[in-house]
Amino acid sequence: MSSANPAGTSLRWLWLSAVVVLLDLGSKAYMTATLQYAESQPVLPFFNLTLLHNTGAAFSFLAGSGGWQRWFFIMLAVVVSTVLVVWLARIPRSERWLPVSLALVLGGALGNVYDRIVHGYVVDFLHLYWGSYHFPAFNIADTAISIGAVMMAIDIFRRPQGDTGEKKA
Repeated sequence: MSSANPAGTSLRWLWLSAVVVLLDLGSKAYMTATLQYAESQPVLPFFNLTLLHNTGAAFSFLAGSGGWQRWFFIMLAVVVSTVLVVWLARIPRSERWLPVSLALVLGGALGNVYDRIVHGYVVDFLHLYWGSYHFPAFNIADTAISIGAVMMAIDIFRRPQGDTGEKKA
């Protein structure tokens, strides 16, 4: 089958991206409605729910940069999402691991870009810590992106050298 035929590609995994987006946006809406900004609600001895707004990237990188970063991260997410969909379309239907990882990253990117477009920041609420060490707050989209990225890294090491997972012409 050619890559122009979606039935023969890994585009069927887009449902997973949609699930990530729905879980992410639903959880963000719920947390925004039920938590007070910046007040921690203990859940476990190492885990709080803490509503925060991140105008930067991962770990609040560029958060205080005057606003230009919002549009930069929106454009970056749109470009990355487009590349991921094209990549998914080129992966044979028989593949599982790589398309799942790409679908997770795509869903996470779309969940966070929605926040940037609508709110101007990303809603974070999952807060892990150990003693006095606090990991930056994150969300479901960030979790999906991280899991997908780790899966992609694992995929690199388990594939034969030079194999990208794409269909051969």
